Amino acid sequence: MSDYRRCFVKGGCYFFTVVSHRRRPLFDTDGRVELLRQAMREVKGARPFEIQAMVVMPDHVHAVWQLPDGDSDFLRRWRDIKHHVSRRIDAAVNLRGEKSVWQRRFWEHLIRDQEDWRRHVDYVHFNPVKHGLVTRAGDWRYRSFLTAVRKGWYGLDWGCMEPEDIRDWRLE
Repeated sequence: MSDYRRCFVKGGCYFFTVVSHRRRPLFDTDGRVELLRQAMREVKGARPFEIQAMVVMPDHVHAVWQLPDGDSDFLRRWRDIKHHVSRRIDAAVNLRGEKSVWQRRFWEHLIRDQEDWRRHVDYVHFNPVKHGLVTRAGDWRYRSFLTAVRKGWYGLDWGCMEPEDIRDWRLE
């Protein structure tokens, strides 16, 4: 068993990687991506958080969230999101009675400072290019990139080449 310890900081900002079971292409249709969006809206309505960056890939999701002051419970939020999606997808059931939709755990990283935040946001938005799905970050449909452009974080032409600050990162 792992000695991995999660870091819970009230009002913290976190980077997440959440992966489908056995890297199955869970989000390979608009309808399935919409299931995830519905789950996010539902959970955000009950337990608010801010999505600062997000990309939905066929077999995984990357996100940067800001939690509200006084709240560090990202575990319950992800559990509820995963449960919402799992209830609506036809999948095999394991011996524990769980649907084989998601990997049991996920990766989180507490953002330490502005530079760390920028690198993780860049990683999120560059991910479809890194995986060879598009040639520019703005060409991927399931991401927050255009919101970031509207906020002035990027130009529309950003993401044609791997940003220097995330070169050689492997956060999958």
